[in-house]
Amino acid sequence: MNDKEYTMKEAMLYSQRIGQLSKALWKAVEKDWQMWIKPYDLNINEHHILWISYHLKGASISDVAKFGVMHVSTAFNFSKKLEERQLLSFSKRDTDKRNTYVELTQKGEELMQEMIERYHDTPHSVVDGSIPLRNLYGKFPEFMDVMAIIRNIYGDDFMEIFEASFKNIENRFNEENHVLTENKNA
Repeated sequence: MNDKEYTMKEAMLYSQRIGQLSKALWKAVEKDWQMWIKPYDLNINEHHILWISYHLKGASISDVAKFGVMHVSTAFNFSKKLEERQLLSFSKRDTDKRNTYVELTQKGEELMQEMIERYHDTPHSVVDGSIPLRNLYGKFPEFMDVMAIIRNIYGDDFMEIFEASFKNIENRFNEENHVLTENKNA
């Protein structure tokens, strides 16, 4: 922090503002997320691991931890619970015996597809709170500034995986009459 081009007061106000806004937004996201996954008897960490596995197809536990922004032991322990429910399987690679990899089972794949298709069965306050901006600008906010900050904190790999997961949803699902269904050709 040599040759600061900002004041300490400016930095503190920025840090506190982003902290308060992040906490408020997270609380709403957490509530929405929990309501979405509640019928499937999953917690947020378990769902996040399934989500990552759904998009990365054979991710290492380290990758799950990195992209899931969780400790490796947390990723491993929750993955074990998902394995017990036959939603994930563990494996080692012939070329990499040191890392443990997880992949969705058929049952896990079917669960993820059902959850995505039934996303709108529960209320989503974050989406509802964003509708006025979508109506005004013709699209949902993209958070380019926030994405740039996250890229600077977690790196390009994180953001590439982040973007790939959303492209996967775009390519894999169709919407008809406000209902998401899997594109069988994807």
